[in-house]
Order: sequence, then C-alpha cells, then structure tokens
Amino acid sequence: MNLISVIVTTYDWPAALELCLEALFVQSDGDFEIIIADDGSNVENVGQSQSFCAKSPVPIKYVHHEDKGFRAGTIRNKAVAQSAGEYLIFLDGDCVVRQNFVNRHRQLAACGRFVPGNRVLLSQDFTQDVISQHIPLHKKNGCYFVTLRLQNKINRILPFLMLPLGRLRLLEPKKWQKAMTCNLAMWRDDFLRVNGFDELFEGWGYEDSDLVIRLIHAGIRRKEGRFAMPVLHLWHPQNDRNNHDVNYQRLLGRLNQQDFILAEKGISQYLEH
Repeated sequence: MNLISVIVTTYDWPAALELCLEALFVQSDGDFEIIIADDGSNVENVGQSQSFCAKSPVPIKYVHHEDKGFRAGTIRNKAVAQSAGEYLIFLDGDCVVRQNFVNRHRQLAACGRFVPGNRVLLSQDFTQDVISQHIPLHKKNGCYFVTLRLQNKINRILPFLMLPLGRLRLLEPKKWQKAMTCNLAMWRDDFLRVNGFDELFEGWGYEDSDLVIRLIHAGIRRKEGRFAMPVLHLWHPQNDRNNHDVNYQRLLGRLNQQDFILAEKGISQYLEH
C-alpha cells in the first residue's frame, strides 16, 4: 500500500477541526493525504477552516457543498471522488487522534477487510476546556489519560491499550454494529465496489451502518481495530434525529437482503466514466 486518503468530515466547528488537523499534521506516517469533507459550513467558518490547510505538511483538499441539512454520506462521497489514495480512513472533524493513528491503520490493513476503530468520549466540561485552552491532546501520554479517567473527564481508558490480538481481530467477520465513520478504514476499490455511501440516508443516522452491511454482503469482512488506534471524540449536542426512524427502517430492510450491495444513490455520480 502506498498513499492513504484520510477523509475528515466537518460542519461549522472550526475550533474542533483545527485540533483534529493539528494531530494529523504530526503523524509518524507521512504517506497520506487529507480530504476535508465539509457538510455545508457557513462562509465565515469555511474561511477559517480553509486557513488551516496552509499548515499541512501533506497534500490536502477542501470539498464543500451547501447546507441542506445533515448529508454526511453525500459529502463523504464527494470527498472520496476527489481523493487519490488506494486506502481510505474516515474520521470526524471533532475527533483528535494519536500520533501513530495513520501508521496503525496501515499496519492493520488487509485484503478483503474493513477496519473499524473505537473512540473515547470526552465530557462536556472537559471538551470546553480543550477548546478554550487549545489543549494538544495528541501530545499527551498514557498517564495523562489515566488521570482524566479518574476525574471522569473521559468515559474509558481501556481503548488506549495497544494489544497485538493477532487472529482475534478476525473473530467477528460479519459484525456490522459499532463500525462508525468517526474511525473506519477500507480499501478504495471495496468502497467503489458497493458504490460508496447511499445518499438516500439523509438526516442523522445509519449511513455508516448501511455502508458496512453492503460491504459484508459483497464479501468484505471485518477486522477489529480496537486496542490499536482510538480517537478522542469531543462532546457535542446530539444531531437532529427526525429522520432516525426512516433511516433505521431502511437499514433493517436491507440487512437480510444478501444480494443488496450497490448504493442506490452513491459515489458513481461523481466519478468520470
């Protein structure tokens, strides 16, 4: 594997995006590009967010579309269409990674596998401290996070353990649950094979689960990424969940359709044929 594309989704929170990007700018593995997928931020926030790109030591692109509600799947499709890597890592712009994040994903990549990592949630108050004080979480050591856990500033500490696990990572090849695009990797060819995210999933909910289910239907199997490269997820209010039930029923309808592989409205519309 050569180039990796890190797809970073953001919306109207440049302060969080700056922390996310600063962690990516100091990765131990430098053979990657960043594609920022902006799901409709306003003009002021776009300008502020784009200003961060000048500091990038790796190739970086900014993909933006107008705000028509939560359309994360759509903007991720557009971002992947602009990417050049043969391997994709999806990351949210309100997540901060450790300095070996890209390298650990590279090490776990395997033919015919998607790799979901996990996350550590920050408390609301601590998130405000991180933003206001611009705390460089990516530079902190294990003892720092143990202290945070004891103070209930993060919800758990176990994800920071780096465990080899070996073949244990392959024990649940068809598990789709808890594979979220705040920390999810796959081969670009596999993503294209299922036509990417299905843009019929508008509003918050299950566009990532749908993608993973279709990957499994296509014969792509899960390789567990826990205890390898956790992300630190900043607290934020829940997204509008008005479309939750519609999206969930669509997901359930596809779950047992083993031949349902291609997104009905996917990335193909943005690719040159």
